[in-house]
Amino acid sequence: MSNAPLMPKATAVWLLDNTALTFDQVADFTKMHPLEVRAIADGDAAQGIKGMDPLSNGQLTREEIEKGEKNPDYRLRLQESKVVLPPQPKRKGPRYTPVSRRHERPSAILWLLRSHPELKDAQVMRLVGTTKSTIASVRDRTHWNTSQLTPIDPVTLGLCSQIELDFEVARAAKEKPIDTAYGGATLLPASETTKKDEYEPAERSSDDLNVDAVFAKLKTLGGKKHEDEDEDEDE
Repeated sequence: MSNAPLMPKATAVWLLDNTALTFDQVADFTKMHPLEVRAIADGDAAQGIKGMDPLSNGQLTREEIEKGEKNPDYRLRLQESKVVLPPQPKRKGPRYTPVSRRHERPSAILWLLRSHPELKDAQVMRLVGTTKSTIASVRDRTHWNTSQLTPIDPVTLGLCSQIELDFEVARAAKEKPIDTAYGGATLLPASETTKKDEYEPAERSSDDLNVDAVFAKLKTLGGKKHEDEDEDEDE
């Protein structure tokens, strides 16, 4: 399949509501991420989007849907259409966010800053379509609506796709240098644990280690004591 169906999200909504196809089958046919399809099925994404019947515009046949429902491994084939989607050019600058969604950007920024602090400001700008000043105000809690902000996944808000978020997170993790300064707690080497205290030999004098000198002192003290006793008797 070279082309995706027209209005992929609306088509996914219709397939989830009207068929028994698996999330992977719907994601493969609409060129969406399976997590996006799951979010649509859970009601967390694509709220308010009306489903579009791919049978009515000739992009899918009832036979294809029946084949997919009978075999979960079967992949639906897009019917040839006269309408070909042009390739999407690469965006330059911040993402455009509809006016109705702009008030939700601070909540998405707060979620990105808390859940993925490794993301750079430029990456947050690409995902949410905001400015550096807004990111700084949310990070520093100087935003005018800080007390009311709650972190919300930008994919759930529809500000970016899960594929785009995963790509930016993987890029940030790849570019972030590995911190090798701290390798965890380790045991002290044997040279440190068996080393004797340095102050002990320094405090000991040579007389303390000389046995002859010690006995000489004892003899001197003993002789002096006997002399004192003799003097007392003479008196």
